[in-house]
Amino acid sequence: MNAPVPFDPATYPRAFRDALGAFATGVTIVTCNSSDGPVGITANSFASVSLDPALVLWSPAKSSKRFAEFNAADRFAIHVLGADQRNCCDGFTRDKGSFGDLDWSTDAHGTPLIEGCLARFNCTRHAVHEGGDHVIIVGHVHEAESRSGAPLLFHGGRFLDLT
Repeated sequence: MNAPVPFDPATYPRAFRDALGAFATGVTIVTCNSSDGPVGITANSFASVSLDPALVLWSPAKSSKRFAEFNAADRFAIHVLGADQRNCCDGFTRDKGSFGDLDWSTDAHGTPLIEGCLARFNCTRHAVHEGGDHVIIVGHVHEAESRSGAPLLFHGGRFLDLT
């Protein structure tokens, strides 16, 4: 086993990205309603913040073509994907409107809700914080649901299959 070599992330941004990729994450789709209709984006920057009150966060990149829509959204839903939902992940990586073949609906506030996910968190915006080339959006969870199953995982630039 090779010993880790310290580096300056500002000098070696690719090495920094690779180091971040050593942390396995689940995969989510974040959805919101916009003036152009329902919007979704694949994100792995999801984390729990607090149980009381119920808070979660995610961090969209300011450079994203969908940033303005999510930065302006007062309501959004975070969908934790199961291992069987890779196609859903791939679709929203490429296109913000990839709802076509999915089983989805909207809640009373117009937030798009994808069915069949491992977990879903319906949120109202609680806070937004600057975070370098991203923002950190904290959501207050007003409704959640979950089911059992294997998660869709991402590690080192690849999807992992635990099934």
